Amino acid sequence: MDKETLYYFIGIKGSGMSALALILHDQGLRVAGSDIDEYTFTQKPLAAAEIPMYSFDADNIKPGMTIIRGNAFTDDQVEVAAAIALGDQVNLVTYPDMVESLITQFTSIGVAGAHGKTSTTGLLAHVFAGIAPTSYLIGDGTGKGVPDARFFIFEADEYRRHFKDYTPDYAIMTNIDFDHPDYYTGVDDVRSAFEEFGGKVKKGIFAWGEDEQLRKMSVDVPVYFYGTNSETDDFYAKEIKRSTTGSSFDAYYHDEFLGNFEVPLFGQHGVMNSLAVIAVSYFEKIDAALVRKELLSFKGVKRRFTEKQVGPVTIIDDYAHHPSEITATLDAARQKYPDRELVAVFQPHTFSRTIAYQDDFAASLELADKVYLTEIFASAREQAGAIRSADLGAKISKFGGIVSPTTVAPLLDHEDGVFIFMGAGDLQNTEFAFEKILANTQSSLQ
Repeated sequence: MDKETLYYFIGIKGSGMSALALILHDQGLRVAGSDIDEYTFTQKPLAAAEIPMYSFDADNIKPGMTIIRGNAFTDDQVEVAAAIALGDQVNLVTYPDMVESLITQFTSIGVAGAHGKTSTTGLLAHVFAGIAPTSYLIGDGTGKGVPDARFFIFEADEYRRHFKDYTPDYAIMTNIDFDHPDYYTGVDDVRSAFEEFGGKVKKGIFAWGEDEQLRKMSVDVPVYFYGTNSETDDFYAKEIKRSTTGSSFDAYYHDEFLGNFEVPLFGQHGVMNSLAVIAVSYFEKIDAALVRKELLSFKGVKRRFTEKQVGPVTIIDDYAHHPSEITATLDAARQKYPDRELVAVFQPHTFSRTIAYQDDFAASLELADKVYLTEIFASAREQAGAIRSADLGAKISKFGGIVSPTTVAPLLDHEDGVFIFMGAGDLQNTEFAFEKILANTQSSLQ
């Protein structure tokens, strides 16, 4: 890549785009970009790196730029249209194109899955970066570039088959589930996308053994299953112990004992994500003792079971927006806080997903002790639908009502609650409003 060229990101605040911009910046390249004016959590590291961020404007596009086009933008977006009009005077590439250019430079590991890919990518990046020079791109907006890296670890997004042309050395596949009903027609369609991606993997795929769709997947590359079944899984965990400080387990590859591992993670998915990392490290001949050490120090990724205290009140912020993710998050919370009331505050994300999964959402949310909902978060592609949050709430026996940034007072009724805010939209506005009321209430009592 040319260090004189300006690499300009259209949609630089997107979680993947911001991470990619940070990687190129770390490699010594000139980087800038544009996005909406509203603040997003991904822009903080961009600002810290002094990467210029502009409002969308056709005048930002200049001859000689390499322009990275975010996946969300169509040909008629103002800057994309300006780039197309300049023709050969600019180098216009897609986000997947730019990621693929990095994949080919290093020993690369892509992490895919309907759920859990960001947490697994973050864990894998943390472990490998603590052992060998590693560049990584995580879906929470975290990115780091190391010019002489041995590994490149990246999150592979299945939405609209964005990952279909990636050619990594290895892939971890955490699960296949029917999500994004605005694009995929059903779970068979999703599986076909994973098969297409899997067909481009060069050395091997590590797949969660309990997922029946992953078991059905047909690819030519070797597939190594990980799970808890010594008869059907290649890598498996035994003697799993769960406590309020984390989890521990014995790991095996077939009959070979790989060691006992401890992780400061909660829920069954935390053990499985760790086992996937151990499996990849085994094939790359990384010392298990080094892996064990790095697993112990993992602090998590943004908006994935992120905890904070406001006085005596515990608040957990999580990106969960699918029933399977809600189940995993509440399972983790129940492990860490077995004796406290779990209060779920969930923001349904898109009308089509809420309609498709309303019964599953209700079942997963019943795992909490009390449930509150916000109104449904619409998307740019879908502004309305034939369902409201109250319709979902009517299916939940523990439903406490609808909350918003201006109506969070009902949450104050749960004095010893652990509040789990889950959603992929603007739920943090409600969370921050609740935190402000808590802080004001506690200061008035002092």
